[in-house]
Order: sequence, then structure tokens, then C-alpha cells
Amino acid sequence: MFWNSLLLAMREIRRNLLRSFLTILGIVIGVSAVITMVTLGNGATQSVKDQVSSLGSNLLQIRTGQRMMGPPGGGGGAPAFKMEDIEAIRNQVSGLSGVAPQVSRTATVVSMANNWSTSVTGSTNDFFTVGNWKLAAGRS
Repeated sequence: MFWNSLLLAMREIRRNLLRSFLTILGIVIGVSAVITMVTLGNGATQSVKDQVSSLGSNLLQIRTGQRMMGPPGGGGGAPAFKMEDIEAIRNQVSGLSGVAPQVSRTATVVSMANNWSTSVTGSTNDFFTVGNWKLAAGRS
């Protein structure tokens, strides 16, 4: 019985080669797509986990107040920290490895005929210590 079914199946595959080929091709493409999507999903999940863990569990961000709604870099919001405030935090809070104030603005960079809109961030030398980053080029 089994051998008869196998011979019948082989005969039908030979008779309908194009249909058999397209069926196998569809199965291969479907399985490949599922494997690719699962792999991409796992990679994205791991990337997000790595980025979150690189922030560290020992970082604390302090902001001056709630920002008003408006365009980025607009005038709304609470007044910024002054350097005296930063020094007071550094001197009065024990156990800090660093205090890194940060100011970010958008700017247009112009080089010959090319213009780029980019984000510019300014901080102190502690910025690299607090973020556990290494400077690739230049000086700190």
C-alpha cells in the first residue's frame, strides 16, 4: 500500500513538473521569509536591550522643569541650569563619579554647496566619564 502511494506520487510529480517546482519554490520562500523575520526580530530586540543596558543603572538625569510644547530649541520651558548649580550638585552630593551638564541645539552645517541640519551637543569633560564613552578623535 505504501509503495503504491509512493509510486503514484512520483508519477504525478513527473507529470506536473512546473506545478511541483512552483509548489516547492513557494514552500522554500515561505520558510525563508519566516526565518528571516524571526532573525530580524531577535536582532532588533537584542540591539534595544544592549542600548538600554549601556545607559547604565547608575545614571540620573535632572532637568530644570517641564518643557513647554513648541518647536525644538524654542524658547519655552524652565530656565536652564547655571554652572553654579552644577558645581553645587557636584560639591553637595556624595558618591558621584561625575556631573555632566548638557545643552543640545539643532544647527545647519554648511560646507561648500552642501547644507546639513544636525544636532550639536555641548557639555563638560565629565560627559565622557558619566556616559562611559571614549573619544575617538580630538581632545577632551
